[in-house]
Amino acid sequence: MKDPAVGSETPAVLECKITANRYGTYCVPASSAQRPAAQAVLRGQVYEKDTIAFMTAHCGDHDIVHAGTYFGDFLPALSAAISPDAKVWAFEPNSESHRCAEITMLLNRIANVELRHAGLGATSSTSFVQTTNARGRALGGTSRIVSEVLPGATAESVDVVAIDDVVPADRTVGILQLDVEGYEREALTGAFATIRRCRPILVLEQQPSHAFLDEDWFADNVLSIGYELAQRMHLNRVYRPV
Repeated sequence: MKDPAVGSETPAVLECKITANRYGTYCVPASSAQRPAAQAVLRGQVYEKDTIAFMTAHCGDHDIVHAGTYFGDFLPALSAAISPDAKVWAFEPNSESHRCAEITMLLNRIANVELRHAGLGATSSTSFVQTTNARGRALGGTSRIVSEVLPGATAESVDVVAIDDVVPADRTVGILQLDVEGYEREALTGAFATIRRCRPILVLEQQPSHAFLDEDWFADNVLSIGYELAQRMHLNRVYRPV
């Protein structure tokens, strides 16, 4: 069923702002310049500086899985921190944000990031990503995969992929970081093989309105395979293998 507020084409003209901080240069979408991450970077600051510092300090010689990427505010720091043979596997479902992340990569001459225009899920499929709220305001980094589009909101069709289907079995993931706006269970389900094989550090966002990390499912499927809470930073919880 085609919803009139749902589209799949990216606008031909990208309205954006170019800015920089101590890690690099960024292409910020003008439509969501009011969002906290965009505001911080537009002021020359680092958004979630503790999360970035933790990830760059603990990635070691291994790959990083990073979602959602938004306009790429983590990419210059992560790209510079990983070893020469490592990669960042980055995922962004919002088409405008993905375009900005591509430009951020170009501005910083980043060649060790595999950026996908896709959301993460339990299996590879197609879905919708909601890109505005019911008042038409751009969600930016809080764009989310949805099964139904709210009245007045805008969404676009997007591919959803499982981490296990994207990251090859010969790659070792050292950190798996998810900021996927309530879709963590599905994204983790699609990464179970990678998690069991690589035992990466998990950096998972928990919004106050979404107590996913305190639910039985997380205890039964993640903590039970040998993970424990190590620390908290911003809205993230860090789980380490034991």
